[in-house]
Amino acid sequence: MILSRLKPGNAIRRKEDRDRRKKVPELDEFLSIRDYQGALAILEFKEKNGERDGATDLWTGHCLFRSGDYKKALKLYEWMLSQENCPREVHTYAGCCFFFLGMYVEARDAADKAERSALQNRLLFYVAHKLADEKRLLQHHAQLKDSIEDQLCLASLHYLRNHYQQAVDIYKKILSNNKNFIALNVYLALCYYKLDYYDVALEVLQVYLRQYPDSAAALNLKACCIYKLYTGQAAELEIEQLRSHSLYPFARYLITHNSVVFKNGDGALQVLPALIDVIPEARINLVLYYLRRQEIEHALSLVEELEPQQAPEFIIKAITFTHIGQMKGSKEHLKTAELFFKMVGESPADCDTIPGRQSMASSFFLQKQWDEVIIYLNSIKQYFLTDDTFYFNFGQAQLMAGNYVEAEATLLQVQGDDKRKNIYVQALAICYVRNRKPQLAWDLYKRTKSTAEAFALLKTIANGCYKIGDFFYAFLGFDQLEKADPSPEHWHGKRGAAAGLFKQLAHGEATREQMSEVLSLLSQGHHPQVEQIIGVIRRWARENGIHL
Repeated sequence: MILSRLKPGNAIRRKEDRDRRKKVPELDEFLSIRDYQGALAILEFKEKNGERDGATDLWTGHCLFRSGDYKKALKLYEWMLSQENCPREVHTYAGCCFFFLGMYVEARDAADKAERSALQNRLLFYVAHKLADEKRLLQHHAQLKDSIEDQLCLASLHYLRNHYQQAVDIYKKILSNNKNFIALNVYLALCYYKLDYYDVALEVLQVYLRQYPDSAAALNLKACCIYKLYTGQAAELEIEQLRSHSLYPFARYLITHNSVVFKNGDGALQVLPALIDVIPEARINLVLYYLRRQEIEHALSLVEELEPQQAPEFIIKAITFTHIGQMKGSKEHLKTAELFFKMVGESPADCDTIPGRQSMASSFFLQKQWDEVIIYLNSIKQYFLTDDTFYFNFGQAQLMAGNYVEAEATLLQVQGDDKRKNIYVQALAICYVRNRKPQLAWDLYKRTKSTAEAFALLKTIANGCYKIGDFFYAFLGFDQLEKADPSPEHWHGKRGAAAGLFKQLAHGEATREQMSEVLSLLSQGHHPQVEQIIGVIRRWARENGIHL
């Protein structure tokens, strides 16, 4: 009897389980977990069952917008606006779609038709920024309240206008009163990243990642910080786990873009051109790709269409114009580059950042104000302890300022491929000569394989040594130059160096071995004056008991 009573009870429970499984989830369940695709499926189901009304249309538009399908959301809102008794706030929603599609004038016109609201004001605030309408920007700024939404809007605009510290202050204030708003840690980390505080950005970001370890936005930002602090390979490992995730289109594009950057441009031509109108940094990184490969004309064609708004855009345009100016001898391009660098260096938002100080140094470099260059580069030297390009530029500035000892020490910090560049070898040779180390300069010449570069280096060594009175190496240099090009100029230099060394020998400032080597090399020449010069020197040596 007991068993027979239990059976119907089990059957009832099984029926209840089946009914629960068959029950259609509510729209709120999907919205609460931000599953907008699931919410759209519910709304589509309702429409097929004849339950469509104004509310379902509004929710459909909301979910399409949140899913990033702005075109489809806009199409729905425009249809709703064509119907009678459509709520006026739909104009604002349509304006938001226009805004995210980059159609800022259309966004403004749509929002102007809507009734006044906090969302409408925030939209027009953003639009005024995008259209560089400072008058309307200030008007809508004045209408912002102390609400969290309005303050987040203000913080994001500070971020867009490079006012990162102001954004940080707002985010910190909101976080102090709303500890559960942990997503703001990602925004804070973005600001610290832009301020070049990569270690601080990582620390703040970790607060969010502890709760959401698979966040695409947070992991991507973490990878970018690691790239700045360590290596591209380490950064690539951070985003590798995201490749198996189902990402929004923009997130997928961003990960693909950054992967190219982390791999030092590998795959740039396959990836970056298609992303130029999607990710602003794609154009900049493609320009950098061309510059590294000395494809200057390709780089110029990309930056000529660029209307710089952010500091990196001004810097990349300045760098490209510098290359073109030096390549073509164009003073106009160099002057424009100088002004672009100066704009970043003097900008209140960038003047105390590392890129800002680098830009100011670059501006002074083009103006040949070497002492100013040294001041700015000294202030950021600690951040470039392994950067060959930094040491190369710093060494050149010190050389041009006449700080030869410091210039030599700085140039010797260069360890990579730059050491093989002719301009580097020339600069280091000048330092060796000026620092009374001509043997080291001569060793550089002996290691130079290119005939043209060797000839140029010989001129540097010969003339430099002659100028400081090191006549032995000056003679060796002019002797080699005359053999390669027997011009009067080289003979005169060679003759003058021999005479100068003879005078030093007479005053005990040169060695007998040096004079003997010079006489030996002189005797191999065929100039009419050679015998007379050798005769005078040997006669003096015999009279003074010096064996040559």
